[in-house]
Amino acid sequence: MVAKVTGISKAKKNLDALIGNIQGRKAVRAIQSALIIGSTQAAIYTPIDTSTLINSQFRDISVRGDRLTGRVGYSANYAIYVHDPNVPQTFRRATAQKEFLTKGFEDSKEQIDRVVYKEMSL
Repeated sequence: MVAKVTGISKAKKNLDALIGNIQGRKAVRAIQSALIIGSTQAAIYTPIDTSTLINSQFRDISVRGDRLTGRVGYSANYAIYVHDPNVPQTFRRATAQKEFLTKGFEDSKEQIDRVVYKEMSL
């Protein structure tokens, strides 16, 4: 007895879409985790005077085609001047540093690598 099976190509297509969706969710979770870790460390290094700068921190994830991009920044207008190492300033906060955003991610690099590996391998 011979039976004709239909819908194989549709099932393959749905399976490919499901696998892509799972990989996409894993990637977004990995990027989000990395942003949280780096921005938390950057917040420790961020100078605090009136709390405007630290409260203006934001995280953003954008998708353009196959590219997934995460970014952390500060929306306060003066953030670039506080971050710039060429602009001399003294800070009240003991943990405050120039280039706080860059150093926050550099100092967290190993932890970020571990969490991205963990998220993508689950």
